Amino acid sequence: MNGLFRKLGTKHLFWGEHMNKVAINFVLNGQEKTVQVDSNTRLVDLLRDDLGLTGVKIGCGEGECGACTVIINGETANSCLVLAAQVDGTEITTIEGLGDYNHLHPLQESFIEEGAVQCGFCTPGMILSAKALLDRNPNPDKTEIVNSLAGNLCRCTGYTKIVKAIERVVKQSTVNPERS
Repeated sequence: MNGLFRKLGTKHLFWGEHMNKVAINFVLNGQEKTVQVDSNTRLVDLLRDDLGLTGVKIGCGEGECGACTVIINGETANSCLVLAAQVDGTEITTIEGLGDYNHLHPLQESFIEEGAVQCGFCTPGMILSAKALLDRNPNPDKTEIVNSLAGNLCRCTGYTKIVKAIERVVKQSTVNPERS
């Protein structure tokens, strides 16, 4: 049965195998990090459990819901599907890296102003998916916005307000480019 996963809490451990520790270096929200992780630790568990970044949510644990979305080297990724050891040498952004309570990112402000936040569980993943899109394409059309959210599920808003919030940031950034 070696190599089969057994679920214990939120972490997956191999049956009957000794875990090797791996040193990884990466940039997290603009700060250099060096940590030791078990070779089978998921990135979502490292971020939440070891580094205290609870804006990264654990939803399905299978890469289907987008609640665990982070940005790795400019591209969105489901952190529940990424082993922590795989992020060695990368740059990672979580929702905590976008803004703070006193200085929200324009996407965060717009989600609040447009009522795109309901229960809030999906919001970090939605905002990070939108940020990755806007970093690649600062002037997307509605179809591009909708497609960028395809990996994020929301059961509360119906997506209309989320799309409207992103469109608002696009409109504001074309008028005032330093806000993006």
